[in-house]
Amino acid sequence: MMVAEKPAPGVFQVHEAADDEQEPASPSSPRKMHSLDFEHIGALAAVAESLAPGSRWRRALTSARFVIFQAKINVLLPFGPLAIVLHYLSGTHQGWVFLFSLIGITPLAERLGYATEQLACYTGPTVGGLLNATFGNATEMIISIYALKNGMIRVVQQSLLGSILSNMLLVLGCAFFAGGLVHSDRDQVFNKASAVVNSGLLLMAVLGLMFPAVLHFTHSEAQYGKSEVALSRFSSCIMLVAYASYLFFQLKSHRSMYSPIGDEEEATEEDEDEKEITQWEAICWLFMLTIWISILSGYLVDAIQGASESLNLPVAFISVILLPIVGNAAEHASAIMFAMKNKLDITLGVAIGSSTQISMFVIPFCVVIGWMMGREMDLNFQLFETATLFITVLVVAFMLQEGTSNYFKGLMLILCYLIVAASFFVHVDPDASEN
Repeated sequence: MMVAEKPAPGVFQVHEAADDEQEPASPSSPRKMHSLDFEHIGALAAVAESLAPGSRWRRALTSARFVIFQAKINVLLPFGPLAIVLHYLSGTHQGWVFLFSLIGITPLAERLGYATEQLACYTGPTVGGLLNATFGNATEMIISIYALKNGMIRVVQQSLLGSILSNMLLVLGCAFFAGGLVHSDRDQVFNKASAVVNSGLLLMAVLGLMFPAVLHFTHSEAQYGKSEVALSRFSSCIMLVAYASYLFFQLKSHRSMYSPIGDEEEATEEDEDEKEITQWEAICWLFMLTIWISILSGYLVDAIQGASESLNLPVAFISVILLPIVGNAAEHASAIMFAMKNKLDITLGVAIGSSTQISMFVIPFCVVIGWMMGREMDLNFQLFETATLFITVLVVAFMLQEGTSNYFKGLMLILCYLIVAASFFVHVDPDASEN
C-alpha cells in the first residue's frame, strides 16, 4: 500500500522565502524604480560630461595632438609662414620664396592625406580610395586655378601632366616596391577588373589630349588657333560626362566589382583600431588644411618664374617634376602605407584613381574654368608631353594586366620615372617665351 510522503521540514519555508524574494522584483517595487533612476542618471551624467566645454577642449587637444604634434614631418610647417614673410621683405629672392613655399606645402599635403585616411575609416575601401584621390588632388587643383588666373596656361598643363606621371610611375612604383619587400614570399593580388576600367579611362584621356595636338601640328585646322580650342572645350565636356558615369558605375551600379579581395577582407576589420579622430574632426581638419594650402599655393605660383631664373632650372622641370612631387605627398604616403598592409585595392584607388581623376576631371574642369575666365586653356599639351603620357599609360597598363604586383614591377616603374624626369630636365618648352 502506497503511503504519501510528508514533505520534509523546511520545504514550505523555502518556498515562502522564494516568494518573499520575488516580491521586490515586481514593477511596482520602489527598489527596482530606484535602480532604474540611478541608471538613467548615470547615463545622463556621462552625456553631460561629454558635452561639457572642458570635455570638448580635451577632445580638440587630443585631435590636434594626432594631426599636428604626432607627425615628425610637421617640423617643416614653419617654412610656410617664412615664405610669406620673405615674399614681402625681399621681392628679389624669388628662388627662396619658391623653395620655402614648396617645403611648407609638403607637410600640409601629407597631413591632408592623414585626415583623408581617417575619414576613409568611416566610409569603406571604395569610397575611401575615392576620397584619398580627391583630397590628394586638392593641392594640384588649387595651384592650377591660381596659375590659370595669372594666365600661366603652360604651367597648368605641365603641372597636371606631371601629377599624372608622378602618380602612375613614382607613387605606384614606390607602393609596389615597398609592398613587395614586406610581402616578399608571394605576389600581392589586387582587383584586376577595376584596374582594367581605370586603364581604359586613362587611354580615353590620352585620346582627348592627342587630337588637339595632332590638329595643331599638322596645320589641318578649319580655323587656325580656334578649332583646337573649340575641340578641347567639346572634348572636356565629354570627358566630364564620362567621369560622372564612371563614378555612378563605381559607387552604384557595379559596386560589388570594386570590393576588396584576398587578405584585404580581413584587413578591413583593423580599421576600428586605426581610428584616431572622429569623422567630423577629420572633415574640419580637411577644411582647414585646404585653406592653408590654397594660401601658400598663391605665393608658390607667383615665385615660379623667378625661381626658374635664380635656380637655373627649366620651368618645364619645375612644373612637371617638382610641383607634383609636393602635391602628391599625400598620395605617396597613403599608397605606400596601404601596400605595406596588403591593401592593394586601396593603393590602386589612390595612385591610379588619382591619375584617372586628374586626366578625366581636373584637366577638363580647368579647361571649362578657363573658358569662364576668358583664358584659352586647351588640351593641346604639345607633342613631347602627349607622347610621354601615351607611353606611360601603356607601360602601366601592361604592369596591371595580370592583377599581381611585386617589388620588381615597382622598381621598373621608379626607373621609368627617373628617365621621364631626366627628359624634362633637358627639355626646352617651345611656348616658354609666350608665357
